[in-house]
Amino acid sequence: MDSQPATRWAASSDHHPRPAASTDGNDQVSIRLLSVDSHPLFREGIRAMIASQRDMALVAHASDGKEAVVRFREHRPDITLMEARLPDLGGIEALITIRAAYPDARIIMLTTLEGDVEVQRALEAGASGYLLKNMPSTELLQAIREVHRGKKRIPSELVAQLVEHMGDHNLTVREVEVLKQLSEGNRNRDIGVRLCISESTVKVHMKHIIEKLGARDRTDAVTIAARRGIIRI
Repeated sequence: MDSQPATRWAASSDHHPRPAASTDGNDQVSIRLLSVDSHPLFREGIRAMIASQRDMALVAHASDGKEAVVRFREHRPDITLMEARLPDLGGIEALITIRAAYPDARIIMLTTLEGDVEVQRALEAGASGYLLKNMPSTELLQAIREVHRGKKRIPSELVAQLVEHMGDHNLTVREVEVLKQLSEGNRNRDIGVRLCISESTVKVHMKHIIEKLGARDRTDAVTIAARRGIIRI
């Protein structure tokens, strides 16, 4: 099912013409794919899935964000399957880097988490889709073909997450920094030293964080922030 959440979709023209897609003996368009994932078993699963499709071809794979940028430049795939949380350069950062040079790049983000903040970031950066890794392979294949035809793809459960938090107050950059420090087990005094702010200022930030996230306490605030993709633990 195609759904468009209430968010700004990136739109721009391509200044780098895309290589023509190849065709097989039955004149079927071969969708050229790049697979980017840090887990070898998942990459192997994607390879096997694509190999079974007559209208698709896996042209390259990468295991981190920096390699993804290099492989994209080398192969100019029609569709890129990008893990959202990659080591080194993250998936969303790699997406932003690629689309800065190739504005028409069609990139589908794949994740195990349903965090609305991470989804929002990816869509605003120009992702053509944002899908959960536990989806059936038939749905992923359908999403690839739809994105290749120029459509957007995001599961209804992720749309529901976006709608649920649409009116929430966003955390400031400093509040996110405080949360990250808290998630690493630092006390207020330590957080203040690390961020060069007073302990009383840290307490004020924590009060605002708990209120904005609707959390019961500091621990609950970290849990909620991690689930929504505000911070990574």
